[in-house]
Amino acid sequence: MSGIDYTPFAPTLPPARARALPWATVMAGSLVTIVPVVAGIPLLPPFGLLMLIAWRLLARFALRPWAAAPLGLFDDLVSGQPLGSSVLLWSLCFVVIELIEVRLVFRDFWQDWMIAAGAIAFGLCAGRLIAVPVAARVDQAVIGQIAISILLFPLATRIVAAIEAKRVQA
Repeated sequence: MSGIDYTPFAPTLPPARARALPWATVMAGSLVTIVPVVAGIPLLPPFGLLMLIAWRLLARFALRPWAAAPLGLFDDLVSGQPLGSSVLLWSLCFVVIELIEVRLVFRDFWQDWMIAAGAIAFGLCAGRLIAVPVAARVDQAVIGQIAISILLFPLATRIVAAIEAKRVQA
């Protein structure tokens, strides 16, 4: 055989762009909150948190463990939450996911979905308690937001899986 490579041409990303892609997708998810949506009750899921959890569960090494803090700060600046709330809550989610991952020998999609459901519920409830400390309670709006967020998690994993497939080619 000759030394010619007959593999099909696949466009690849430069390494710097491949490393920045997970960051950009989480930041784009956080930017969804600035889209003007008229609603009687707040049911918009935290897309930044969904993308962050999806990246953490599907591509463990795509984001460093400390990445939750600056991405949470960006989300706080964009979403209008009290400064530092997403930094703390997203970092806690990363730590808890790490602790769960150490104990599990094998994970499948259903376990990932349950882990994400717990992280989403924790993030939204604790964020509500931080944002409205006086007379704060978890009401029907937050429960609806949690339910919608949990149901949208598979969509976030599909998006992350498609991006990761392109990113790994780089």
